[in-house]
Amino acid sequence: MKQTFYSNGKLLVTGEYLVLDGAKAFALPTKFGQNLIVEKGTNQEIQWKSYDSNGSIWFEDIISFSDISKERNSESDSVKSTLIAILHEAFVLNPDFITNSKGYTITTELGFPKSWGLGTSSTLINNIAQWLQIDAFVLLKNSFGGSGYDIACAQNDTPILYHLEQGKPNVEKVVFNPSFTKDLYFVYLNKKQSSKAAITSYNINKKHNLARTIASNDKLTFEALKATTLKSFASAIEKHETDMSNILEIKTAKESLFPDFNGSIKSLGAWGGDFVMAITDENPTNYFASKGYGTIIPYDEMILL
Repeated sequence: MKQTFYSNGKLLVTGEYLVLDGAKAFALPTKFGQNLIVEKGTNQEIQWKSYDSNGSIWFEDIISFSDISKERNSESDSVKSTLIAILHEAFVLNPDFITNSKGYTITTELGFPKSWGLGTSSTLINNIAQWLQIDAFVLLKNSFGGSGYDIACAQNDTPILYHLEQGKPNVEKVVFNPSFTKDLYFVYLNKKQSSKAAITSYNINKKHNLARTIASNDKLTFEALKATTLKSFASAIEKHETDMSNILEIKTAKESLFPDFNGSIKSLGAWGGDFVMAITDENPTNYFASKGYGTIIPYDEMILL
């Protein structure tokens, strides 16, 4: 019997990095996500195959049940080692999927290019959790780490406000449907950013007054979420971007890449790669294409409405 599971991708508009310390984050689930297809197999193993959005196979291997069930301390960052680590933590939470099975054939199908950084790992983790009926937030924490906002996006079809309360995820569905979404665009920076590496760097370099910084973040998050005009939304976003630039001691994306852009630019998620949000009342396609950035996606084509 074939089972299919699906999870949404994600984009983080506010609260990047700070969400790890309890700040409120405004995040958007995307129309692009990932499927997980599970079928019966044999030989006490999983035959695993992962497809990119263009139909090409980007990972294929056989994973034995014994590799999943035993404690592993591999320092390898290979796809297989990471996958085994996730499956091992899933086994700890629900060993029945190994002990009561002869094997599996598993296929994953990305609805977006793997390089885009819309949640290849979070959609996988949430799909595995759905399959095995375990808590996806716990599986993320025990395997990959992170705040969990991406899991919340994977599970919800509306914009969300997310924060950690005493380490526990708090998810609130919110309404964000202003008239100016037609003036919001997502631009891929032609470079995937490692969330793990970015989080590590943030934790090492935390020198700021967290309470004051989080209070400012939360104020700007609510201002952005409740904005009724493009100008007020852009103002909140620009202030947020400046605050994060000071915290991370990194130039903003607009300063470093697009200083002559007629509008606002917001980094989304880990700074330095993946997508930025462009806020402008003019179609920016030609501008970004002239700079070498050919993937420009309007809001209503990217975000679940």
